[in-house]
Amino acid sequence: GVPYFLFFLAGSSCWRIFERSVQWGSRSLDQNRVLIKKVYFPRLVIPISAVASGLIDFGIAFVVLLGLAARYGVTPTSHMLWLPALVLLALVTALGVGLWFSALNVLYRDIQYVVPFLVQVWLYATPIVYPSSLVPERWRTLYAINPMVGVVEGFRWALLGTGTAPGPMILVSAMAALVTLLGGLFFFRRMEKSFSDVV
Repeated sequence: GVPYFLFFLAGSSCWRIFERSVQWGSRSLDQNRVLIKKVYFPRLVIPISAVASGLIDFGIAFVVLLGLAARYGVTPTSHMLWLPALVLLALVTALGVGLWFSALNVLYRDIQYVVPFLVQVWLYATPIVYPSSLVPERWRTLYAINPMVGVVEGFRWALLGTGTAPGPMILVSAMAALVTLLGGLFFFRRMEKSFSDVV
């Protein structure tokens, strides 16, 4: 019962925060190499601030989305209380992926050219232009290993009332996001000592 334009915009707005944050996070160390060489500080601050800066773009897109939702007659409900948690889940996922790619980008400069391609492939593996209900029921738990699946579906449910309430799919996505973040933190900390030598 929701216009497709609104359906797509709701999915793409929360995808955009992930996409921007991953791309900015993956290039953050390379762009701040002069600072890394001259001053000692926790290097983790750089990708975290790059990922968090995606919130500004998201805030603008979200205001536009709320205006369009009101224009199409979608009224706010208590489900919107889920939105901060879903945005946080998108940021956790983006930070985990950004930590992996930022550390790899210091070692292999060609990674910066691979990241946009990988993010584009990830876009098609996420229900932005289609609902996850098109995925057969038996594959949905496996499908939800992509952390952005739970984010996008939950975001649409919270804002537009489409789909079902967050359940097993969001739990699987949250666990996958947490594993990605912890793995990214471990890899980043392991490589951190060599950053100033390599950059």
